[in-house]
Amino acid sequence: MYLKASDYPSTAPGEVIAALWKRPHILRMPGAHNGMAAMQARGAGFEALYLSGAAMTASMGLPDLGIITVDEVAFFVRQLWRASGLPILVDGDTGYGEALNVMHMVRVFEEAGAAAVQIEDQQLPKKCGHLNDKHLASAEEMAAKVAAARTARRHLRIVARTDAAASEGLDGAIARARLYLDAGADAIFPEALGSRADFVAFAKAVNAPLLANMTEFGRTPEMTAQEFEDLGYKMVIWPVSSLRVANKAQERLYDILRRDGSTAAAQTEMQTRKELYATIGLNGYEELDRTLVLSTLPMVAS
Repeated sequence: MYLKASDYPSTAPGEVIAALWKRPHILRMPGAHNGMAAMQARGAGFEALYLSGAAMTASMGLPDLGIITVDEVAFFVRQLWRASGLPILVDGDTGYGEALNVMHMVRVFEEAGAAAVQIEDQQLPKKCGHLNDKHLASAEEMAAKVAAARTARRHLRIVARTDAAASEGLDGAIARARLYLDAGADAIFPEALGSRADFVAFAKAVNAPLLANMTEFGRTPEMTAQEFEDLGYKMVIWPVSSLRVANKAQERLYDILRRDGSTAAAQTEMQTRKELYATIGLNGYEELDRTLVLSTLPMVAS
């Protein structure tokens, strides 16, 4: 899918995603872990993407413990933005440090093409929100990070994630969310709520655009985008789904190749050469190449 200049929005990505939040229907944001996944998501009709820290680190062969850097994440952001032109909500973990580090992160992500960043209220080493024994920063420390992000941003929207429900209960998570909104957050992400009733209660108590995380194999019961919309949520993400499917397919391929010494048994599950070239827009690049004229040096007297 070759993107022309006109395929990218003329307004800043942060403004684009903010406008999508204002629509009556929930914004569906699948996780995309590389440029190819971003292209395929756009091709399927999605209007925005989620870049998961868990997916990024897993694709690098690392655990999701907050050990990658701002520049490593920016590499992924640039891939997704170039490949899709869609607004991207980026997982910023704990902000890569304190207030000044958060401000640096905001500027780097904006320059890379991000539309929004998610910051969570855990301490390092952070964990997947659906695991046990997470250690929280104080609400005041997190609020300071949100305020720093707000100060640094030009258009980037700020999504404050709270992991407090597991250790401080739903009331604690709600209190933190309200504090983060006062500090300048544009939206709230209550992580790892364990029941439909919790999602209902949180939505009734917190007046802001809310994000639901429909990750597989976690604490949240399986729910559809429409169900989250009916409960009052404005965004839903499936953060690691594309990576899970890709990894399982790769694992099967390697087993077949080791067993058979041939990929024949896996070829029906492969993207064909034609499909690959269509997805990456090979013909569009070739057409562009034919329109370019070689530069020549001006004639000057010797």
